[in-house]
Amino acid sequence: MITTLRTDLTVKDLCEGFIYNELEGKGLFGMGGKLVIQPEYQRNYIYADGKKDVAVVESILNGYPLGLIYFNKVGDGKYEVLDGQQRVTSFGRFVTNKFAIKDQHGMEQYFSGLAQDLQNKILNTPLTIYICEGEESEIKNWFKTINIAGIPLNEQELNNATYSGPFVTVAKAEFSNSRNSNIQKWSAYISGAVNRQDFLRTALDWVSNDNIDGYMSKHRYDDDINELKTYFNTVIDWAATTFPDVKSEMRGLDWDGLYRKYHHNPYDPSELSGQIEELYSDPYIKNRKGIFEYVLDGCQNPSLLDVRIFDEATKRKVYTDQTIKAQDKGESNCPLCALGHEATRAKIYSLSEMDADHVTAWSKGGGTSEDNCQMLCKTHNRAKGNR
Repeated sequence: MITTLRTDLTVKDLCEGFIYNELEGKGLFGMGGKLVIQPEYQRNYIYADGKKDVAVVESILNGYPLGLIYFNKVGDGKYEVLDGQQRVTSFGRFVTNKFAIKDQHGMEQYFSGLAQDLQNKILNTPLTIYICEGEESEIKNWFKTINIAGIPLNEQELNNATYSGPFVTVAKAEFSNSRNSNIQKWSAYISGAVNRQDFLRTALDWVSNDNIDGYMSKHRYDDDINELKTYFNTVIDWAATTFPDVKSEMRGLDWDGLYRKYHHNPYDPSELSGQIEELYSDPYIKNRKGIFEYVLDGCQNPSLLDVRIFDEATKRKVYTDQTIKAQDKGESNCPLCALGHEATRAKIYSLSEMDADHVTAWSKGGGTSEDNCQMLCKTHNRAKGNR
């Protein structure tokens, strides 16, 4: 890869004809259309938070260095930003009055309202830019090694770079666009940020059955994402239909895994809702996220709920009471051993040899309280299970 240093370009040069596409799916442009600021393999703009974007502008006004910027030469006089997109976009957005900064008096100032000398200072700030030329594989490998403004690329952003092409462009327009009207609905089930590619990664993970790289490589040059959209929406619609009452704990569940395992089963959504509300009101359940698979599975696996166990004080008190009574009767302090005819029917176990057990199973309405606690030897407790 060949690199050429340029120090003659200014903020004004890069902002010439600057276009900021609010829909985020088409890229950003500058230098009179000669510079693609957001190539398809780049992450979305993530500095529009009133802090990072403002910091870029304040750095210019304070004379602080903006750091190196890298362009990839893609043709005669044509470039795309390889590294520095967030910074270039920030001062481009400011120069075109997309956001304001605060002056020394705490008053908001847009670019057009700044004093002329401050406007000139921003526009005439020289930039340090390396122009890179090389094969696509070289450029992409270089891109993958770069940290953009101190924020490392995440895994999906790296995948977008590696498998850039028509598929990534269309997929980002659908799943990485914060103005997509479906985002609010999807957010009930998907964790993460749209502009950090988390929704796109989830969709790819689901459709590929955890083989994102293989799927993106296979479809890299496809110009439609029908399979991706259809499968993603099928899973989301199944979740929304099966559980019509949205709960915060739904966000981030493995909905694809639940769909693959349970979607062939018939369910009554209103019956599930009633079960869920009852489980939500149970103070012994520690893992509410497990409630949804618990009801899908027919309420057969309490381990999904992480039911609160007996505390040490309760176990010690019940053990002491049981042991005293057992010794008075000359029988085992494990109630089940005492019923048998084996050598253990009179055995007195130590506390460490016993487990706390619900007399009436939690799943059958028994509480995690002292009056529903008994100490069993480990062998009988494991054999008892959920009976």
